[in-house]
Amino acid sequence: MPTVDDILEHIGEFNFFQKQTFFLLCLISAAFTPIYVGIVFLGFTPDHRCRSPGVAELSRRCGWSLAEELNYTVPGPGPEGQCLRYEVDWNQSTLGCLDPLASLATNGSPLPLGPCEQGWVYDTPGSSIVTEFNLVCADSWMLDLFQSAVNVGFFIGSMSIGYIADRFGRKLCLLITILINASSGVLMAISPNYTWMLIFRLIQGLVSKAGWLIGYILITEFVGLRYRRTVGIFYQVAFTIGLLVLAGVAYVLPHWRWLQFTVTLPNFCFLLYYWCVPESPRWLISQNKNAKALKIIKHIAKKNGKPLPGSLQSLRPDEEVGEKLNPSFLDLVRTPQIRKHTLILMYNWFTSSVLYQGLIMHMGLAGSNIYLDFFYSALVEFPAAFLIILTIDRIGRRYPWAISNMVAGAACLVSVFIPEDLHWLRVTAACLGRMGITMAYEMVCLVNAELYPTFIRNLGVLVCSSMCDIGGILTPFLVYRLTDIWHELPLVVFAVVGLIAGGLVLLLPETKGKTLPETIEEAENMQRSGKNKEKMIYIEVKKLDTPLN
Repeated sequence: MPTVDDILEHIGEFNFFQKQTFFLLCLISAAFTPIYVGIVFLGFTPDHRCRSPGVAELSRRCGWSLAEELNYTVPGPGPEGQCLRYEVDWNQSTLGCLDPLASLATNGSPLPLGPCEQGWVYDTPGSSIVTEFNLVCADSWMLDLFQSAVNVGFFIGSMSIGYIADRFGRKLCLLITILINASSGVLMAISPNYTWMLIFRLIQGLVSKAGWLIGYILITEFVGLRYRRTVGIFYQVAFTIGLLVLAGVAYVLPHWRWLQFTVTLPNFCFLLYYWCVPESPRWLISQNKNAKALKIIKHIAKKNGKPLPGSLQSLRPDEEVGEKLNPSFLDLVRTPQIRKHTLILMYNWFTSSVLYQGLIMHMGLAGSNIYLDFFYSALVEFPAAFLIILTIDRIGRRYPWAISNMVAGAACLVSVFIPEDLHWLRVTAACLGRMGITMAYEMVCLVNAELYPTFIRNLGVLVCSSMCDIGGILTPFLVYRLTDIWHELPLVVFAVVGLIAGGLVLLLPETKGKTLPETIEEAENMQRSGKNKEKMIYIEVKKLDTPLN
């Protein structure tokens, strides 16, 4: 009996139906962007200072410019001026307009400082969750928690989605995640306080990445074997397009509630996929629902304008069921080579997440034009995708992957020493770092599955990729807290982490041109050179040819 891949060879592996479905599912990938990196705009922290009663009136009376007002009434630049104020009654009439604090200082002693009891003044025409809920100074950790909460949701959602999608089907799970994601996004936009906003962001995290993964699974199951890797890469390119759109929308809508509402609304349109995107025929066959699967296959053939041969009317799963092996977490560390693969892959997933999210967050703290910087750095993700397509089947996986990690780390290190006035050079270094880590991120997705034997492949990908979300949980605290110590300190950490990741990749075997391992023994022997393997195959062919002569 034929498999789905056999049938797709006759009715079209990537024809009109697959292209239409690919476009629809790519919209989901693009819509995931505001949830993954929206913190840059939703949590933007502008320059701020303590709100002191009477300062505004005194400034108007004296005709001060903003610079003069800051010079006369704020303790100083940096955290001291942002989180402390002079304990002075600015309403008293004895204060003059020229250095009003000079008359209050006795014997040259400094004036006492106190916390900002009346809130803050923010130098921004728009708003963010920081300015609305005053997530600065002693409460600045609450911004870190906001981004960590969505990554906790990613972790829980991605850990459970494999089982849920296999149990209840791809289409049903996709529609449910879309509905919950859209609803919680709107509720977050109208949240009355920080606590409710945090809860709805966590819910978005639980379902949004899960929905993104289901879309990825669906499109790879609809296309033929030859196109799976390519559509997988371009599905991630759609995410990059979402980055560009997000930068433009955030520029037009600088108020966070309107921004959150606007980027969430399109998700409700995805509910129309109930009529546009069918269930995966591969999943239906795995559930012994062959009649429904055949109906969908006939629909695909009709859309593609190709007949379904009568000899292909019966179906069987893509993989024959043989002796069933029960995978265990111990299988990932029991043998030396697989243990090495597991540890290196886990570290690289962690590194990719920390550097990718961390570079975006750090860019939001740079103090320059955040919209243009975000836009430019997103553009370099396009050449990253094309470089992967050009190199993985020509050069291989290992060297491009290692170099991309090292480029990302080196770019972070170089950025530390570039002066602030050479803004164009800093942007160039940041773009190189972003391109490098984007390539590394997409490469780890590809290679992870190629290093494990069949019966633990899904488990290996699941366990290793979970470190991506662990990295996402830690990144906000890493970026925002280290920046308080020294603005460039996160870049130093990123550089060290990225360079180590590049070195570790060189310890992995090359998987280019190799069949996926089926057993533990095959995975353990992957480090052998391809030359020895070719000689072994040649000898086997000669032995088979001898009797025919």
